[in-house]
Amino acid sequence: MDKDIKKVIKALEDQGFEVRYTRKGHPAVYLDGRFVTTFAGTPSDSRGFRNALAAARRAGFRWPPRR
Repeated sequence: MDKDIKKVIKALEDQGFEVRYTRKGHPAVYLDGRFVTTFAGTPSDSRGFRNALAAARRAGFRWPPRR
């Protein structure tokens, strides 16, 4: 898995999101049991990461995290 995706997944979990992995190893993001988005397992699609991040932001995820 890409290091940027790992950073985002850790931040999602820190902000109260639940991250489950699909059978094929893709991280699926849930908030209060409601599906939010799925991240790609590899960085092969240039827009895939940005689209998944946008969906997480619409659900209330703050990125980049404030210090």
